[in-house]
Amino acid sequence: MKKIIQIARLELSLLFYSPIAWLLMIVLFVQMSVDFTAVLPQLEKSKDIFFLTEKLFTDPHSIGILAKILNSLYLYIPLITMGIISRETSSGSIKLLYSSPVKLSQVVYGKFAAMMAYNLVIIGVISLFVLAAATFIPHFDYPHILVAMFAAFLLLSAYSAIGIFVSSLTTYQAVAAIGTFVVLAFMNYIGTVGQGIDVVRDLTYSLSMPSRAASMLAGLLNTRDVLYYLAIIGMFLAFTITKLELERVSKSVFQQVFRYVLIVLIGLSITYVSSRQTVIAYYDATATKGNTITKTSQEILQKMGDEPLEVTEYINGMEGSYWQSTPSQRIADIARWEPYLRFKPNIKLKWVYYNDTIPGTAAILAENKKTFEELVVRMAQLQKLNLRKFLKPEEIRKQIDLSGENGRLVMQLKYKGQTTFLRTFPPPDAGFWPREEIKAAALKRLIQTAPKIVFATDGYQRSIDKLGERNYRALTNEKLTSSSMINQGFDIDSISLERGEIPANIAALVIGDPKVAFSTVAKAKLEKYIAGGGNLIIAGEPGKQSIVNPLLTPLGVRMLDGTVVQRSKEYAFDLVAPILAPGSVAMAPALQPFFQQKVVVSMPGAGALSYEDTGAFAIHPLLMTDEQSSWIKMGKFKVDSAALTFDAKAGDQKGSFPTALMLTRQVKNKEQRIVVASDADFFSNGELTRGNMGTVNRYFAMKIFNWFTYGEFPVEVSRPQPKDNNTTLTKASVKIIQVLYYGVIPGAMFLIGMVLLIRRKRK
Repeated sequence: MKKIIQIARLELSLLFYSPIAWLLMIVLFVQMSVDFTAVLPQLEKSKDIFFLTEKLFTDPHSIGILAKILNSLYLYIPLITMGIISRETSSGSIKLLYSSPVKLSQVVYGKFAAMMAYNLVIIGVISLFVLAAATFIPHFDYPHILVAMFAAFLLLSAYSAIGIFVSSLTTYQAVAAIGTFVVLAFMNYIGTVGQGIDVVRDLTYSLSMPSRAASMLAGLLNTRDVLYYLAIIGMFLAFTITKLELERVSKSVFQQVFRYVLIVLIGLSITYVSSRQTVIAYYDATATKGNTITKTSQEILQKMGDEPLEVTEYINGMEGSYWQSTPSQRIADIARWEPYLRFKPNIKLKWVYYNDTIPGTAAILAENKKTFEELVVRMAQLQKLNLRKFLKPEEIRKQIDLSGENGRLVMQLKYKGQTTFLRTFPPPDAGFWPREEIKAAALKRLIQTAPKIVFATDGYQRSIDKLGERNYRALTNEKLTSSSMINQGFDIDSISLERGEIPANIAALVIGDPKVAFSTVAKAKLEKYIAGGGNLIIAGEPGKQSIVNPLLTPLGVRMLDGTVVQRSKEYAFDLVAPILAPGSVAMAPALQPFFQQKVVVSMPGAGALSYEDTGAFAIHPLLMTDEQSSWIKMGKFKVDSAALTFDAKAGDQKGSFPTALMLTRQVKNKEQRIVVASDADFFSNGELTRGNMGTVNRYFAMKIFNWFTYGEFPVEVSRPQPKDNNTTLTKASVKIIQVLYYGVIPGAMFLIGMVLLIRRKRK
């Protein structure tokens, strides 16, 4: 060990007594300074930026100064390592090493130790920016950045090991530098080669070193990637030792090849074994554990036990979603499931490519006068697709019924014979791939009965299948919207109370805006359902009190005559915006922030409700109108009339009125839950997409249905809010940092380097 340290010290002195080492450090610092100081004025003005630590350093899609520099680190190492062995060879001192009592392995390890020390200096240069950011970002996420810098150190060390080996292959330093550039550039870009070919994909990805640092850069430390870099380092150091030893000792070609092959096999074996999912250990260094699925998702996977989960992705080559999951994107696809594989390694991922019709295909065929088969061939030629890898329409239809999925990319989850779909979503949805809560809901459906929400269709009620403004498809049954109930784990159905029976064990029955009175038969079925403890929503509209009140009377609730109006300079008077009442927080504690901020729910055309506390139900308001700006207007009126005023003589009533109520009681060891609303539009398609008012309609409606499932669906996967959301920067501090990082620090580095070089030259 002493000899290794002595060699390392000697090599370090040679490094720092050369201008190249200092020049590269200064260039690295200036390169990072340009990106770092340029964003400071923006950060000083923007006071609320979530995940500021990540965005500033590690997010490649944002500022990401550390992420950017990782992509160019391979440019710095060759100039440092080019003479580390070739210098000994060209000067002839290598012969002294061969004859000295120092082992060749000690020489190589000593030189590599010197490079590791130099790499630590580079990390020290990077840490200057981390220290600066930590001074102006409260709650700076230190563990995340430490893991990211550790990834940078491993990457630099792997580059150094490769550079040392290339340096041992030639006596010319320039050739060694160019050779190292070529090898490192190859290993930087090889990960993009052959990603569409199954046999080549894993091999080229395993050779791509920067891609291995991506997860650690995001704050997820794992043994697979650490051991990969250590294996690469060990392999190339072993190559170097072998190269030097074979120059001193004569061996046959077979023996030489065998030794190199043995080193490669040992290295590949280590990387293969360490990449098995069952042996990978993880540490999520981020403050919010953003790289790890939530406890809720973990518990769902744990309940699945040891039974395998099969995920089959069906990709239609005729639909635009195909380009999100081409074979060349397979690695990224697997990475999306890795957080789940971490807790359930026996998830089996499959991909099935096929060609089938999509909405609008018939019109295209008629316009171009082609058959579907001819269209497929033409599309394959234009997009350079191999049709042999795609199933034909009749072949895919024998496997699975995808007729209701619009031809889009969809995943089928299969567990113990149970199946469910996991969908992808087009713009303007928040993202193409399903988020964690949608995945969790799909997984949960496999291990327990999905809650069914049934909508009554009698009396021309609102439809769950139509996209009109007054209907309910956007919230309930829209497969192309991630936030719809069908994608949040619910089963949605409809029933005629006149002709059918209310299903047993449903989560809730919805009666939305009945326009004709219920018959005696339908009303009797409803009363039986309520008496049995069934959950229920009754949403009426003003002007239909005579139809709704007979349904509400047994509940102790009544819809008052008249229409609630609200004085406004911006909106029609019949657009009421009640605020959340304390009862809404009791129903869903997650509504607490909206209650405190007095966020509103839009109700175009709402009535007022009254109730009696002496009945069987405990009743609490969910929504209350504003006493100062709203009142009950009797009779007919024009909603756009500027002269609309309160008229006590006409029967108008002032006050704060409930427009939605929650009712509860105990029935058969279960809490029966009922919601009554005096407006049937608040969860309609039109109100969920309202863009001219800040409302919480969708979230409020979803929390009602969550209440009906007793918190089971939608699955709650919320995380703690990040704390590094603001800065303490001022214009003065920005100026100080810019002066330091543009001039003072690089100038000091230059002066220190010059002093050392001059002193070395004098000696």
